[in-house]
Amino acid sequence: MLKADTIFLNGRVLTLDPARPHAEAIAVAGGRVLACGSNDDIDAFAGPQTRRVSLGGQFVMPGLIESHTHALWGACRDLFEVYVGYSATTDALAQALRKRAGATEIGSWISGGPWRYEMRDGLGMTPRAWLDLLAPAHPVALFDTSQHAVWCNSRALSLCGFDENSPPIEGGVIERDTNGNLTGMLAEAALAPMRNKIKETPEQLREACDYALRYLNSLGYTGFKEPMADERTLAAYAKACDEGRWSLHAAAHITAYSPLSDGNVPLEEIDRLRDTYSRDDLRLNFAKLFLDGVAPAHTASFLDPYQPKEGYDPTAHDPDATLLMSPSALNDRVTELDRHGYVVKMHAVGDNAVRKGLDAIEAARKANGPSGLRHEIAHSAFVSDADLPRFAALDAVAEVSPKLWMPNGATRAQMGVLNAEQMGRLHRIRDLLDAQAQVIFATDWPASAPDADPWSGLAGMLTRQDPTQQFSGTMNAGQAVSLDQALNLFTVNAARAIGLAGETSVLKQGAFADFIILNSDIRTLSPAEISAVQVQETVWKGETVFAL
Repeated sequence: MLKADTIFLNGRVLTLDPARPHAEAIAVAGGRVLACGSNDDIDAFAGPQTRRVSLGGQFVMPGLIESHTHALWGACRDLFEVYVGYSATTDALAQALRKRAGATEIGSWISGGPWRYEMRDGLGMTPRAWLDLLAPAHPVALFDTSQHAVWCNSRALSLCGFDENSPPIEGGVIERDTNGNLTGMLAEAALAPMRNKIKETPEQLREACDYALRYLNSLGYTGFKEPMADERTLAAYAKACDEGRWSLHAAAHITAYSPLSDGNVPLEEIDRLRDTYSRDDLRLNFAKLFLDGVAPAHTASFLDPYQPKEGYDPTAHDPDATLLMSPSALNDRVTELDRHGYVVKMHAVGDNAVRKGLDAIEAARKANGPSGLRHEIAHSAFVSDADLPRFAALDAVAEVSPKLWMPNGATRAQMGVLNAEQMGRLHRIRDLLDAQAQVIFATDWPASAPDADPWSGLAGMLTRQDPTQQFSGTMNAGQAVSLDQALNLFTVNAARAIGLAGETSVLKQGAFADFIILNSDIRTLSPAEISAVQVQETVWKGETVFAL
């Protein structure tokens, strides 16, 4: 009998293995599970060199997988940018910006945020004028909570080539006042010049990578998906793998089309990035497309019109007008990527964008036949009744993110532009599960989510309320799901989406020894208590990668 490197005894183990859902002990060898069972069963795997670890009756479960988090970007926000939180006041944002400007070399870029759309009225002037007053000696770019829009000052506009004579940018918004002057607000494709100016150094990216790994491990993650990877991101991740600093199963969706930075990326370049940076723990047969924007900016693609407002006529609403890719171009791109073995994740917020994404998957199936690739609709925020069953029919995955299934800092902005019927279709998690769709969890940190904490997201799924009670109310109570249903989104379903079905996020013979030790058994806790649960230890491939 093969002997264990380590045996973990005296625990309360939730395995998520239907054949043996509960255990007391785990035997581990070579980073994988030899067996789960009773203390006596597992003791038989002990040899002279076996390390014994008593779990002391603590609750143990498989590690979680985050299916959409911009880990490096989020770490850079925390480490290097102005960041005031998603509920901060305008005054707090102004104070933070002044403080950063006073500590930053004149002429150097300052970026950060976030701002919310309802803060605009409190400025008393355009965002450009406001930022010119606060930091006239620096180029400044402050992004909104969704990261799809930016306020910038005159220096930033000038350095990015924007002036009153700038032509429109396809797929972008360059806001002007009634006199045609730039207000300083840019959105979607118009952000690309700004983002290309704000670049961290290789040393900063290394620091940010280590920060992100520690952060995700501390929350109980043993795997994650990077949803929008460029070469700088991939190089930082690959270097961490090569240097033994890596501590997560990961997949990265290489950017194939993004209005925010890269535009269209040729297939040959995507292949090069995959071949150059793929590692055992960094899977790169994944690609990313953007189909629309976000609702508060009126850039999400909806079947029905937005609420009336100055400058927007609902009677002239064209669902396809806000699509970032034409349906024919989208069909061709998904078909091409499917044919070359890439799992495609498509950013789709509005119900029309979701429909067009599903249409593209259907076109790929017809052109290429069954590929076995399970393409993903990222966010799946608004799904029409007619499209609910199409996920299962097309073997497509509904990713639900960010953490907007419960009231939060962005809810007011959503309600300001959408009617009650549209809001009633927000994050239909239960309806998707009832329609037999495969659903996975994601936070989209740091875009629209202040953190990557899975436990508040899990609690919010159970009640559709904010478990921290910072925001009152309930968001579509009928879409609440059970704990068992919710856990699948973080584990079984997510493992399949990352390409490791049955190999992680389950504790059974042959699977990776990826598990977490919590301070309480989540099956006995209220949703509010689940949101506050604390990870005591995270074990990845049999080794502790985080411990309090």
